[in-house]
This record gives sequence, structure tokens and C-alpha cells, in this order.
Amino acid sequence: MKSLLYQCLACLLLCSAISARAAETPQQAVTIYPEKVQLVGNRDRQQLLVSGLKNKQSIDRTREVQYQSDQPAVVQVNAAGVIEPVSNGKATVTVTDGATKIKVPVEVKDFGKQTLIDFERDVHPLFSRFSCNSGACHGKQRGQGGFQLSMFAFDPEFDYGALTKESRGRRASPLAPDQSLVLLKGAGKIPHGGGKKLPEGSKYYNIMEQWIAEGATRSVAEAPKLVKISAEPTERIMQPETKQQMVVTAYYSDGSTRDVTDLAEYMSSESVYVSVDEHGLVTAGSLMGEASIMARYMGNFASLSVTIPSENTVPDSFYAKLPRNNFIDGLVWDKLKKYGLKPSEPIDDATYLRRVAIDLIGRTPTAEEARAFLQDPSPNKRDRLVDYLLEQPEFGDHWANKWADLLRPNPYHVGIKTVLSYDAWIRKSFHQNKPLDQFTHELLTAQGGTWHNGAVTMFRDRRKPEELTTIVSQLFLGIRLSCAQCHHHPNEVWGQEDFYSFAAYFAKIGRKGRGISAPISGSEELIFTANSGSVRHPLTNEVLPPRPLFGEVPEIKENQDPREILADWIISPQNHFFAEVNANRIWADLMGRGIVEPIDDFRESNPPSNAPLIKALGQNFREQKFDLKKYVKTIVSSYTYSLSALPNETNVGDTRNYSRHYRQRLRAEVLLDSVSEMIGVPDSFSAMPKDSTAKQIWTHRVSSVFLDSFGRPDPNQDPPCERTTDTTVVQVLHMMNSRDLYARIQSKNGNSAAWAKSKMTPDQIVEEIYLTAYSRYPTIEEKRLGRSLFEQEGADRQQVIEDLMWALLNTPEYLFKN
Repeated sequence: MKSLLYQCLACLLLCSAISARAAETPQQAVTIYPEKVQLVGNRDRQQLLVSGLKNKQSIDRTREVQYQSDQPAVVQVNAAGVIEPVSNGKATVTVTDGATKIKVPVEVKDFGKQTLIDFERDVHPLFSRFSCNSGACHGKQRGQGGFQLSMFAFDPEFDYGALTKESRGRRASPLAPDQSLVLLKGAGKIPHGGGKKLPEGSKYYNIMEQWIAEGATRSVAEAPKLVKISAEPTERIMQPETKQQMVVTAYYSDGSTRDVTDLAEYMSSESVYVSVDEHGLVTAGSLMGEASIMARYMGNFASLSVTIPSENTVPDSFYAKLPRNNFIDGLVWDKLKKYGLKPSEPIDDATYLRRVAIDLIGRTPTAEEARAFLQDPSPNKRDRLVDYLLEQPEFGDHWANKWADLLRPNPYHVGIKTVLSYDAWIRKSFHQNKPLDQFTHELLTAQGGTWHNGAVTMFRDRRKPEELTTIVSQLFLGIRLSCAQCHHHPNEVWGQEDFYSFAAYFAKIGRKGRGISAPISGSEELIFTANSGSVRHPLTNEVLPPRPLFGEVPEIKENQDPREILADWIISPQNHFFAEVNANRIWADLMGRGIVEPIDDFRESNPPSNAPLIKALGQNFREQKFDLKKYVKTIVSSYTYSLSALPNETNVGDTRNYSRHYRQRLRAEVLLDSVSEMIGVPDSFSAMPKDSTAKQIWTHRVSSVFLDSFGRPDPNQDPPCERTTDTTVVQVLHMMNSRDLYARIQSKNGNSAAWAKSKMTPDQIVEEIYLTAYSRYPTIEEKRLGRSLFEQEGADRQQVIEDLMWALLNTPEYLFKN
């Protein structure tokens, strides 16, 4: 009986072990990239990428496995998985991971063939690989030590000339290759500020020396041209403190490929989360986050998207039960699920009221508005509140004020009346809720006088096609082209030809009038379409025809304004940038942070924090015909918008996935208008009608110490202007000590005097102050404390009100949008 029992037990244990081993098998599965290797010539190499599985996620095993070549006389492989040729022939590299062995066939061809070195394919990349052409070295405007290279190798012809023709030919001397300055300095044989870049006898030293010995030729006949590059892997979820090898492959016009992992340059979009070294080895940090690792090789780009999740374990059922008011919520929950983050709790009605009023109309609610909303028993009162706010005239002023930061120039440059006309056009557009595509089209194609059509002011202020190119591409496409004006964009595909071809759309802008006569510039100027005008490439002097940055090139008919064609292309459905950058700009205003940050810097090396969400928002904005009010309502109606700013145990470190609301200090104009509402005495501004609000000011030249203290743009700064959003000591001191604020609080025409003279009880006054300041009723303790101030011996009723009002104005709850 015991024997039978032992046999059964042994059988069960054996089955259990087999099952466990079977369960582990897919977790330990190893894959190799590439599965087979072909090396051509003696300079080729191939980085292997070894991946495994852990908890159903791919992990890098490249530096954990063992490699062995069965034909060391044909190929060698190092511990990092790099295969290099030794002679012609075939070999097998065995990758060993415990009991698992995978064989990678390798073939070496043309090892002994003396192929000529091609400058553009073989030599030029070295200057990028070792950062010789960076802005801190020979790539800066006047070079370094008399030797200048084009920034990031954007101009091979210029660099070839600098190497072979300047400095009396001493930099690359075919008669004495080893005495060439590029080798002597690169190897550190003579003083070199950049240090030793090419150790003598190294692979790259030998390539450079051979090229010089062959005559330092510009190009080799029939040498293939680089078409594109790719990166493997393209996406990874990495655990903290782990590593991931990248493999970068170049594709050429003749169909050949080449591993350029050792020649590419690498950059992390968020190095605090993920870093990368010069060999393409990615290292995850200890913090939850995400980053894009960009590989750049000769003006081409590829990237790896890395996510580091939190250590939280949250069941899928939790996310399935979360509320979904609209499409926004589902896309946000998908991202939080990926990280294991729980959203914060929803806010109460009072917090929602204050938040949405600040966002939509640029001021805090009045006590009457707060009391009416809080006492409303209707289940859909938040929707009704949003509709009410959208119909307030303050909505137009608030959002016009935001766009004025992006467009409005210095009146001392273009003229005071001109800026006033421009502001009136912007403000009228937002009061009419003009669709953003129509607003954009009218602005880009504007003609007429600066005093009668304010939209033409942009063309009075920006008088060169190059100046218009930078502002238009940044505002309406989210593409910052300013770098490409002088050299190839370091983090994008745009070059000088792209920049000046785009600028050519503004070549036929005609102007009639006295022009700019700063600091007065008082005369009117007419903007019209001229009969002629062109833009030339600054290096080749070639006249460039107008061409968009991507897509088909629309035909420009005779006598047609090229700006019409450009405006049509910008707002067309084929151009996703226009919808997405503007959707992102509005999202950032409402949610505290853009999905792409900075909000107008869309590029592969600056990926969105939630790509599906930004695409969906852009599509939604377009489907709603770029109606600002409808789009804003979509966002503020989402459950995500109504999340608390208070973190929970899982999302305290989240700053970009909208698991909670991100608190913002009130915008300068919003805060000043809200303070005026609280005090009951409007502020006064020079060059403005009586009782004007801060958000109605037509230029930042209107003086206001308060607005300057709270970060409104510098009036001398060129738009698009960036505001200072930080908190400063100056702001604290101003709120505590401003004589103007104190005088207005004490005013006999203000709320403090009116409440003091009224028949309101202390409890009613305290309630009124809290509703005005915070849009909520005071707590029992707050009401008790406020009442006690009135009951103190010798207390002056108005003085108590003033002190209480002053105290609330200086609290974080008042100064921040919660």
C-alpha cells in the first residue's frame, strides 16, 4: 500500500515539475535579431539583439548570453554580441542561454576586395559620431581653431571643402596621409581641444587614413545613397535599472543594408527616466516614466519608445469599472492601466465650479453664482453650468487673451493703432466663436490696410519670408523650423531646402506705405499680393519654388496668392499637425500640461505622453469643425477633467498621464480679475476704458505691477510669447504688501464697506467671503473662527472683514486652480 502511495506521489511530483518547466518555456524563449547575417567587405559589422520573455514582456538578454563562433578564422564575436569579419567564408555563431542554444548563420563576402572609401558613406559619418560637428565644437558659426564643419553634417560639400582645400591642404594630405592634421589631432599626437577621438590603429583611424591615401576623393562612382534608417526594437516596457541594446540599420539605394549602431548618435527625450550611451545601450532609471530614444545617422532618424511602469499591481477589472463620460476617459484609463496607476478621486461640486469657471471665463465665480450652483439639485447641473459659462462674453476675452500672447507684436515696432486694430480683430473672432481653421485661413491670407484689417499686422511685423516661416510653422503646425534656417534640424528631418521652400509661399507679399519707423511707426501700411518675388537657397543661390513640408505639392495658378495655397494645405484633413497642435494647446490650458510638451514642439524625438489620445483629440476637434466651444466642452465634460489634484498611493509621482489634476497658479489676468471680483473694486488701466478687466488689455505695454509680478509676457519679446508660470518671492510679497490692493480693500465703494454696513450677521459675512473666494461654504471650524474675530472685544466690523479677506487672498487655495 505504501509502495503504491509513494509511486502516486512521485508521479504527481514529476507531472508538476513537467508542468512547471512547460510553463517556464515561453517565459525563457529567446529570439535573435537578425536571424542571419551577411557581412560585405572588411569594414562591415553586425550587432546582435537577443531578447527573452519575463512576465509576458520582452526583455534584453544581449549582454547576459554567451556567444561562440565555430569559425574564428572567418568571424569573431565579442561579449556584447558584435560580429566582425576576419576572412571570406561561412560560419555559425552560437548564442547560449542556459540550456537553450540558437545558431545564427553568418556569411562573409568580398573581405579582401579593396573597395574605395566613399566620403559621404564612410568618412562623413565619423564627424557626427565623435561630435566634431556639434555646436560646441567645429559646428558652431565660426568653427573652432579655424576649422568649421556644417552643423550635424547637413552639408557634405562644405565639409569636404573644409577638409581638403582649406589650411593649404594640410588637414587631409594624400602625399603624407599620416601627417594629415585630421589624423594627428584626432589621434592626440598634437594638441587638440576636443581630445583623442581617433586612436592610432583603431578601425575609424584606419578608414580615415585609407581615404586620404586613396586621394581624399569626393565620391566613388556608383556608390549607393542612404535612403533611411531603422531601429530595433521600436518599443519596450523596461523594469527599473534594466538595460536594452538598440540596433540601428541603414538602408541604401542599391538595396543593401548596413549596421550603423556604432556610428549613430543617440539622445533620450527624458534622460531622468531613461539614458542611452554612445553604443546604443539604453538604461532605465529608478523612476516610473517614459522616454523616446532617438537614433540619428546622417540626417535620418529612428526611435525606440521606452516605458518604465510602476511597481503597483492593479487588476484589469479595476479599470473596466471606471466611469467613461466620453472617449477621453477610456484612452486615459488605457494609459494608466499600462503603468498600474489609479486615478485620484473625483472632485466635489464646489471645486468643479471654481475650476471650470477659471478655465472657461478667466475669473472665479461670484458668491451668487456659487450659491445657485451648489444649491441646484439637478443631476445634470454641471452640463448646464458649462453651457452657461460658454455663453458669457468673458469667454471670448479670456481665450482671445491667450491667442494674443501668440500673435500680438510690440506696438513700439509696428505702431500703436496697428496693434489696437490687430487686438480688435483677434477679440472679435473669439467673441464670434469663429472656427479655428477659418481664423487661421483669414490670418494667413490677410490683405488690406493695417488700420482697417487688423489681421494684416502679422505681415507688417514680420517683413521677411524667413520670419513668417518660423512663426507660422510653430503656431499652426507645431514644427519649430528656426534651426533649419541655418543648418539641418538637429532633431528632425527638416533642412535648409525645406525651410526656404516653405518661406517661398510668402515671397509675393507686397507692402505700400511708409513702412516701419520704430519707435513710432505711426503710419498705415497696405498689404497686398505682388506680381513678383522669390526666395533663394542661401548656399546654392537657387530660386526655390513654394513647397509644403510634406505631402503633395499643390499647383499655384498664375496671379494666385501663394498664401492661399499654403493656408488651404495647413488646414486640410491631410495635415494632422494643425488639428493636433491646436487640440494640444487647448488641452494644456485646461489640464495643466500638454500631451506634447512644449505644446508646439511636435517631433519624433519629443513624443506625446499619450499618442492615441492626441490623435483622437485632433480628430474630434476636426470633426467638430474646429468649434472652440464644442471642443472645450468635450474636455471639461470628461471624467478625467474632474479628478482631484490630491494624489493617491499609486500616482503621487505621475506628472504626465493625467491620473490626477495638475494644479496651476492662476494666470496673471485671471488672478487680477478674480481679486477685483473679491474686493468689489475694479482695477484701472492706462489706455483702457473705465471698468475694463485685465483680460481685455490690448497690449502688454499697458503698465501693471501686479501683472508683471505674476508672469505676463515681456512686451519686448517676439511672439509666440511664453509666460512665467513659476511661483516667486516677488508674487508672495506683492500679495502681502501691495499698497494698491490694501487701498482697494479699504475702499468705501468695495465689498468690505458694503458688508460692514449691511445687516448681515457675522456668519453670513463669513459665508459670503468664502463663497466669493473659494466657491464653497466655510467648514464648521472656519465659520467658528470667523465668528470669533467679530466677537473679540473692541473689534471693528469692517476691519475684521478686511483682515479676513486679506488672509484668504494669500492662501494657496485662492492663488491656485485646484
